[in-house]
Amino acid sequence: DLHLAVSEKYELTKSLVAVQKELQEKENIMKKEISEYQDRLLQTEKEHRIALKETNRKNEIQIEACQEKMNSLEHFVSSQKLEIEHLKSTKEELSNSLKEANQTLGELLNLKVR
Repeated sequence: DLHLAVSEKYELTKSLVAVQKELQEKENIMKKEISEYQDRLLQTEKEHRIALKETNRKNEIQIEACQEKMNSLEHFVSSQKLEIEHLKSTKEELSNSLKEANQTLGELLNLKVR
């Protein structure tokens, strides 16, 4: 009985050692995979940060260009408004001059007719 018990104990110990070794190997594999996934995650995050910075830089350049264009258009509109006001004023002056000229012409025709 003692010999059988010692033999069983030896076999169980041997099985336990084999299971522990297998578990240790699986743990090492899992740690390696976790490390690889973490490295890939860090690399992906780095690439995303770089892409985001580049996109932000391009957007800022486009915003600046749009602001410059908008400022230019606002200046153009302002100058066009001034030109319109000037033309209205000139039109009014010409209209008044035309009325005066027609009135003078009418008076001269009346004088000539008499």
